Amino acid sequence: MGNSFGLGELGFLIQGLKWTVLLAAIAFIGGGIGGLGVALARTSTSWGLRRAMAGYIAVFQGTPLLMQLFVIYYGLALIGLTLPAWLAVAIAFTLHASAFLGEIWRGAIEALPKGQFEAARALGLHYVPQMRDVILPQALRIALPATIGFLVQLIKGTSLAAIVGFIELARAGQIVSNQTYAPLFVFTVVGAIYFALCWPLSLYGMHIENRISRTAR
Repeated sequence: MGNSFGLGELGFLIQGLKWTVLLAAIAFIGGGIGGLGVALARTSTSWGLRRAMAGYIAVFQGTPLLMQLFVIYYGLALIGLTLPAWLAVAIAFTLHASAFLGEIWRGAIEALPKGQFEAARALGLHYVPQMRDVILPQALRIALPATIGFLVQLIKGTSLAAIVGFIELARAGQIVSNQTYAPLFVFTVVGAIYFALCWPLSLYGMHIENRISRTAR
């Protein structure tokens, strides 16, 4: 017989939740920084840079995240570079996020009217102040709903990190389930925690999208 579900098991799930949130935060912040670089490269005047970033995006959008985790964790170990599980999954999720956020933000930059770019150049602004002061603030506002939507997907996607031994919320739920022999109850609790974490973000994203739609009318 297994143990009954109690405060100790709930505390273990909360510990898993802590790692889920931390991994998602690292991936989102790191991916945001990398994604900004990807978006700027994709909209640059350099053909070679645009093509290189297009290839980068194709690799990470065209392959399963699970495979990317395997390659970073096990593939690097084959060449003698063994990483702790948490570092391997942080790198994999950051690279994954940078590709998706870069493409989201590239689309937002290109969605701006050409007059915005022409007006910035007419003011004598060079590339950096042009993007920093005129283009990016408008583009990021347009991209905010899609960015929040990706964050929700990223939080749920952290459950794949268990494949390399990283104990986040879903893996913690599996461990507790094996101990208590109550998988339906345990994963109902796990699902409720994911819902409580993701649903407010989804509502906020829809609110921002509706506000942008009303403003554009």
